[in-house]
Amino acid sequence: MVCLGNVCRSPTAHGVLDKLIKDKRLDGRLEVDSAGTGSFHLSVSPDTRAIRAAHARGCDLSRLRARQINASDYESFDLILAMDKSNLSDLHERCPPHFRQKLGLFLSWSQSGLEEVPDHYCSGSLGFELVLELAEEVCGALIDEFID
Repeated sequence: MVCLGNVCRSPTAHGVLDKLIKDKRLDGRLEVDSAGTGSFHLSVSPDTRAIRAAHARGCDLSRLRARQINASDYESFDLILAMDKSNLSDLHERCPPHFRQKLGLFLSWSQSGLEEVPDHYCSGSLGFELVLELAEEVCGALIDEFID
């Protein structure tokens, strides 16, 4: 899961998928991580508003720390999903050509009609709730598609 700073959208999706993996007893079958394309929040905890909103839904983001995507991620992960087109473009620029088939938009698995996860960093609580709803939908669809 990749967004710009790895403090709101991607850690939210990361936390939601971690929770679904635990709830469905799929520990050890899937590895989840999140990262940012930017480097300005390295080692910082997720936004406190994201932590609170996720906690209310049973997801723990408190242990996550922002990091920047690195070259080994393209090889290590089977799927790298960007929260928006700008970050997908950045991923395409950095990704070795033979790994580009792993890249996609997170909301490609959504029925919401949205193409991009809204950046809720500058929004109120409703923005954080929307991102959680999108993450729950997409993460559920990912598990259904890749675990069956």
